[in-house]
Order: sequence, then C-alpha cells, then structure tokens
Amino acid sequence: MGRYHCTDCLTHPPPFDATLTLADYRAPLDTLAVGLKFRARLMLADEFAQRLARLAHDMLDASQWPDVIAPVPLAAKRLVERGYNQAWQIAKPLGRALQVRSDATLLARVIETAPQSRLDLDARRQNVGRAFRVDGPVEGLHVAVVDDVMTTGATLEALALVLKAAGARRVTNFVALRTPKN
Repeated sequence: MGRYHCTDCLTHPPPFDATLTLADYRAPLDTLAVGLKFRARLMLADEFAQRLARLAHDMLDASQWPDVIAPVPLAAKRLVERGYNQAWQIAKPLGRALQVRSDATLLARVIETAPQSRLDLDARRQNVGRAFRVDGPVEGLHVAVVDDVMTTGATLEALALVLKAAGARRVTNFVALRTPKN
C-alpha cells in the first residue's frame, strides 16, 4: 500500500504518526466543511464519518487500528456560541462505524485561543502550543484525533504532543478535508 508524505513532513516529521484525510480543502468541498462548522448542517458530519471509516478500512491494518477516538476540543465559549463541536459530530459516528470507543472528554482546551483561520503558521503554533490537556488515561494507547479541516497542522501537532507526553503510543488524525501541502 502506497503512502504519501508531503515534503514538509519528510523534512520536519510531525509529532503525530499519520493522517487520514478524504480530500483537499478546495471548491466545491470547502463549502461542505463551512456548512458543517458554521451553518449546523450536521448531516454532513455523518457523511464525513462514514467515508473516513471506509478509508480506515482501506488504509489501516490491525496493528494500526485506534483504541480510542477523540475530537479536537473547542473552547467552552466557542462551544456555547456554536452549540456543538463539529469534530465531535464526526467522531461519534466514526467510532460507531469502526467499533472503537469515542470520548468527547479525553482532550480539553484549557486556553481560549484566537481562531486559527486568521493566523500564519508560526502564530498558529504559538496560539495552540499550550492550549490542550489530556483528561483521561492514554498510556500505551493508539489515539485517533478527529477534526473537520487540517490547514497547517498546528492544532493536531499540539494535541499529538500532549497525548504523547501523557503516554499515548500512537496518534493518528482523521480529518475530513486538508489544505493541500507540498
């Protein structure tokens, strides 16, 4: 099975072990992510989850199967404003489809950060560098982290760092759409 590694990942390996993604974040698919995140089109989350589950079945062997699935956490204020966490809306049905436990409370955002979309890569890394905490046991586990969009990877890098510091054996990202890389 072939694996794609972007030039950036080859030059500076990220702290996570793998990322599974459905497609590039570009028209017309970008409107789906916007619809899920900002317009409460929650049925899109189930569609993303089912497609990510099929991708996992195609790409991962038994040794790479996650033990637990967790969404990228939102800050409390943003969760109240939006009314839902789009990553959790994907993670829940993904866990069911993969028959893997999903846990909305495994990861917590402990610092209210500025929206990442307004920042460059360095600012994104600084913005989320200490924003997360692990709130459950992960020692020796393979943790799957779910997000709707991966732009620079700064959020997922920060989460992988705290998960590995807490003893996670492996971190795999499940992302609906990803900004094209090198």
